[in-house]
Amino acid sequence: MTRQSIRNLFVLLATVILFLPPTLFGAEQADVILHNAKVITVDEKFSIAEAVALKGNRILAVGTNEEVLKTRGEKTELVDVQGKVVMPGLIDSHTHASGAAMTEFDHPIPQMDTIADVLAYVKSRADVLEDGEWILLSQVFITRLKEQRYPTRAELDAAAPKNPVVFRTGPDASLNSLALQLSGIDKNFKIPEGARGKIERDPATGEPTGIIRDGSQYIKSRSPRSKPATAQDRRKQMELLFKDYNSVGLTMHCERGVSPGIIEDYRALDREGRLTVRTAMSYRVLENDPLDKIVNTVRDVARNPLIKGEGLLRIIGAKFYLDGGMLTGSAYMLKPWGVSKIYAITDPTWRGSLFIQPDKLTAMVRAVVESNLQFTAHTVGDGAVHTLLDAYEEVNRSIPVRDTHPCICHSNFMSKEAVEKAARLGVVMDFQPAWLYLDTRTLVAHFGYDRLRYFQPLRSLFEAGAIAGGGSDHMQKIGALRSINPYDPFLGMWTTVTRKAKWYDGRLHPEEALSREQMIKFYTINNAYVLRAEKEVGSLEPGKLADLIVLDTDLLTCPDDAIREAKVLRTYVDGRLVFERK
Repeated sequence: MTRQSIRNLFVLLATVILFLPPTLFGAEQADVILHNAKVITVDEKFSIAEAVALKGNRILAVGTNEEVLKTRGEKTELVDVQGKVVMPGLIDSHTHASGAAMTEFDHPIPQMDTIADVLAYVKSRADVLEDGEWILLSQVFITRLKEQRYPTRAELDAAAPKNPVVFRTGPDASLNSLALQLSGIDKNFKIPEGARGKIERDPATGEPTGIIRDGSQYIKSRSPRSKPATAQDRRKQMELLFKDYNSVGLTMHCERGVSPGIIEDYRALDREGRLTVRTAMSYRVLENDPLDKIVNTVRDVARNPLIKGEGLLRIIGAKFYLDGGMLTGSAYMLKPWGVSKIYAITDPTWRGSLFIQPDKLTAMVRAVVESNLQFTAHTVGDGAVHTLLDAYEEVNRSIPVRDTHPCICHSNFMSKEAVEKAARLGVVMDFQPAWLYLDTRTLVAHFGYDRLRYFQPLRSLFEAGAIAGGGSDHMQKIGALRSINPYDPFLGMWTTVTRKAKWYDGRLHPEEALSREQMIKFYTINNAYVLRAEKEVGSLEPGKLADLIVLDTDLLTCPDDAIREAKVLRTYVDGRLVFERK
């Protein structure tokens, strides 16, 4: 054989080797490779790559097309995404998914934008229920009705004269005359000294107006007859909801307030391979219980095997309720709410409801931190936010709280001081941008623009070094935009960037708008941190869990209004394709 022949043979062999799968020579083989992409990694440098490889439920490689394609093997699925965006799966840090999935199991509930819509629904229920059966309508918020008020006692009487009616907006409610009568709430009714609740009364007559704040314990309602739901019914509805979560790019959420029954539903779905969204859980602990019972419950939670994780499930902490709501007129504020026709507030000194006194709150926080759990509480008003931050600060004097990712749920009304203290202590927050979108019109009408300077102060928190993430507080219905508190993350993203709102001209304090990178972090790595999962999810890096999405829109460069119209093309959870848009 001539020297030239030998040279030609070596060239031929080198060419063959070049086109053989590198895995033949010992490199690890990918199960799936997504290439020809714009990969927004959300790593520490916010790097942009071209391809990502998945192996099992983990990310094997991220980099250029050439680098990542070296992991291909004979059985590797190659997905050419043709220049589309690949990014970490989106995370919702606050849902009530198990309950939301069942909202319309008995009957559909229409969208209600006006008092007339509310009364029409009440009448429709009266038409199908027997006389005397209760009509219960929950979470239709007065801030989102065009009239911006509660339906009156007289209006509810006219719509359902022979049925007791409760229009509940959260901790507060409006009742008709029969509901008041059956509950024993009349001119002479008094709330026991030191007990929670407030009965609004006509200033002239002293008669109850029908509006009760934080007084569900005084309403003697019974659930109307409805279609019974089995465990399988509940799980089927949850499965449907989670598939819809996947369709809008959600790969992880946190159910804020689970019970043993809810946990078992999740475990059953996970065992059966029907759970398609990674789930963190905050265990609901009753703040009204005696302190020793609360401490024992917290310790029991800390011993639950799900603390260490199981499949797609993990318990991360305990959830409490600290104050009322901004949508109902009962959030605990630093300054009085002010007399209001919108919220039916007649007391000029009313500051809202604080459910846990500071000393007890501090002891509760201490018990949770000592158990290495995340403490979180429904905390809306700036008075409540300051109260919880003070408790965190007091506990932090003897036990560092930062490593437990102490949380504030909602944290809507803040102050410059609260922002700085949260950053210093390592307190995290889960916000609901959809509340800004849906409720700004009413909030400005009541509080005025200036008092809302630190309403959802997202940019201030980013600049201070605090960690905040985006949630929905999804509590009713299946449907990303028809749900009560919509869970479409792209609406939330658009809101954080534009600070624009429904039925409101202008922008609410645009100085608090996020940049595009911050917007993406808000729903990915920041939320992963909020849920104590930042080492596993939230960015696309080798070794992390393979939760990712493919989008039709480049969220970094598209026009603002295109953000809310973005569509998910593919969703992977734990390395498994759980949604593909046909």
